[in-house]
Amino acid sequence: MEAQSTAVNYLPIIFQMVVAIGFVVGTMAVTHLIGPRRNTSDKLIPFESGIKSIGNARQPFSIKYFLVAILFVLFDVEVIFMYPWAVNFRDFGVNGLIEMFIFMGTLLLGFIYILKKGALDWD
Repeated sequence: MEAQSTAVNYLPIIFQMVVAIGFVVGTMAVTHLIGPRRNTSDKLIPFESGIKSIGNARQPFSIKYFLVAILFVLFDVEVIFMYPWAVNFRDFGVNGLIEMFIFMGTLLLGFIYILKKGALDWD
């Protein structure tokens, strides 16, 4: 006979979630109600490491910084997949070798595409 899951089986989980959410909401409410409120002019200005703010902090800069960071993360994550393959290289045999060549070929094509588009050129 198989055990069927009913709504009663989920009551402990629901109770735990209600208690956790109640604790968070209650803690935030109590700290808001009994906490000090001293909004002075010094507290309301932005703090920049002890240096007074001059002008707008939102100055545009080159998108190349973001592009290089995203490309680094992309290729770094791809390289992470190579470690488990290298550890289990003997178990995978020839099929694993062929699959890794296909994977590396795809990475190489992506890198060539990036170079051809000039994404890494810093004029």
